[in-house]
Amino acid sequence: MEDFISRATQRILKGGEISFEEAVALSEVHGSQVFDLFRGASRIKEHFVGNTVHLCSIINAKSGRCAEDCAFCAQSAHHKTDAPVYPLVEEERMVQSARAAEANGSACFGIITSGTTIAGKELDQVLSALRRIRSETSIFPSCSLGIIDVETAQALKDAGMETYHHNLETAESFFPSICSTHPYSDDVETVRAVKSVGLKVCSGGIFGMGETAAQRVEMAFTLKELDVDSVPLNFLNPIEGTRLAGASHISALDCLKTIAIYRMILPGKRITVCGGREKNLRDLQSWIFFAGANGTMIGNYLTTLGRSVDTDRQMFSDLGLETVLCEH
Repeated sequence: MEDFISRATQRILKGGEISFEEAVALSEVHGSQVFDLFRGASRIKEHFVGNTVHLCSIINAKSGRCAEDCAFCAQSAHHKTDAPVYPLVEEERMVQSARAAEANGSACFGIITSGTTIAGKELDQVLSALRRIRSETSIFPSCSLGIIDVETAQALKDAGMETYHHNLETAESFFPSICSTHPYSDDVETVRAVKSVGLKVCSGGIFGMGETAAQRVEMAFTLKELDVDSVPLNFLNPIEGTRLAGASHISALDCLKTIAIYRMILPGKRITVCGGREKNLRDLQSWIFFAGANGTMIGNYLTTLGRSVDTDRQMFSDLGLETVLCEH
């Protein structure tokens, strides 16, 4: 296996690829082979994207009462959770949150809303906030507003949005086990609509929901086919009241192996570790960068708390990592 990992690494460094079957085989490494996998992924990361870390932050701009039935989501109207419920926040709050994110060192700031999509006055309010963020800060704004069409994507671009975030959540073969209220194709078409107007796309998913290692690889190859620009990797933080409450399907080591495999499948993409890192990785959070990640989210998530910004800053310093601005 050590020779296999070395040969795969060298092939990728020379511009080659690994196959689906090879990626699945990498998920089976164990013992000291795991460190060979991390070393390979780290070399690939440094070769293609450097050894710096990109930071992003978000605001939960509209929370709860979502009509979708995603099994993991605290904001679904199908679940009974303690997640906050409120309408779209005022424009000024979005702008102030962007300023705070910039002050904390983030270069990307995401406006996130619950619900299947966005339209009408809510869309107008987000567009107005985007214009102000672009004129009043140097941070690059992104949005995650659900399933959208080409017209909406163009409007967001015209208002100054840099990147649209829309997770596939999991592999197509596993998606019916997670969500029944819309087809997987709606999410894929949203990614394509956004790319068609020249915007960047941030798309990834959540691991630890009961999917197999092969299904984790399946999603990676879908993202590769869609040629997304950045890939957020989340690890399930089970929420009481959701269908996945009490679930425990992934170990800290499997989290790191998944990051490394994604780096090998998507060598030149930004791979950002986001939700669930505190709960699932615990003392191994710093290892995400040795496993091939080159970004992370700082601050709080949608309905759960993250680590303190100062703690993460100390981690970056201890690792000798420089934080950098997002590119246009």
